[in-house]
Amino acid sequence: MVIDRERVKQAFQEYTGRYDIHDEKIRLKVEHTYRVADISEQIAEKLGLSEEDIALAWLIGMLHDIGRFEQLRRFHTFVDSQSIDHSHFGVELLFQDGLLARFVDNSSENEELIKKAIYWHSAFRIDPQLNDREMLFAKVIRDADKIDILKVATDFPLEEIYNVATEQIHAHLITEEVMQQFRQKQAIFRDTKKVPIDNLAGHIALVFELEFPQSYEIVKEQGYLDRLLAFQSPNEGLMLQFQEMRQIMQEHLQVMAEKNRQTV
Repeated sequence: MVIDRERVKQAFQEYTGRYDIHDEKIRLKVEHTYRVADISEQIAEKLGLSEEDIALAWLIGMLHDIGRFEQLRRFHTFVDSQSIDHSHFGVELLFQDGLLARFVDNSSENEELIKKAIYWHSAFRIDPQLNDREMLFAKVIRDADKIDILKVATDFPLEEIYNVATEQIHAHLITEEVMQQFRQKQAIFRDTKKVPIDNLAGHIALVFELEFPQSYEIVKEQGYLDRLLAFQSPNEGLMLQFQEMRQIMQEHLQVMAEKNRQTV
């Protein structure tokens, strides 16, 4: 399968051009897509993959959120629990509706891999039945997506991201069940998030789920994690929780840095 990047970009522009480009949510998803594709490429390069596989990782990044645009048009939300699973919907558009053919020709050799990488990219856990190559690309796109979420959570006011007033963000402590999961160094289950600040803890906790030491290099280079952990609040109890989270994350990053040194 030959991947013509200019063709892919053109097809993406034409597809997303059908939607309201003046809608801030659409614009953000377009920008997110390009960044995730670039991060996927960076991870693949750091992993030492072949040029063909680096291009494939980039392509999956360009396609991973293709279901988001129609999701927003139909349901006026990006919240999967209130609409449809955007990953599964993207697979439906690409493979059942034939959208993939606009991006690449002769894709049969990699169709199953692309399908599974996109299908599982936002799941809490990947299907362990994927073969080694499928698992590799699923992990690459998941890491790239998580890394860019840190940027979005940093660059945009929490009030806008969570659609709440400033007072609501500072009014509560992080839910204890969320803190317990953070202490266990794992992603936060959606159902355990009860108050707005739980969402920020959830974004930060995504770092625990990164698969590759090389992904941690990118997180360190970008600096968004440090900025999220530097959250300030007049709520003293909340500040103590963030102090604890910074310590937990620092310990985790030290472990991952050591693993990375061992793989070099």
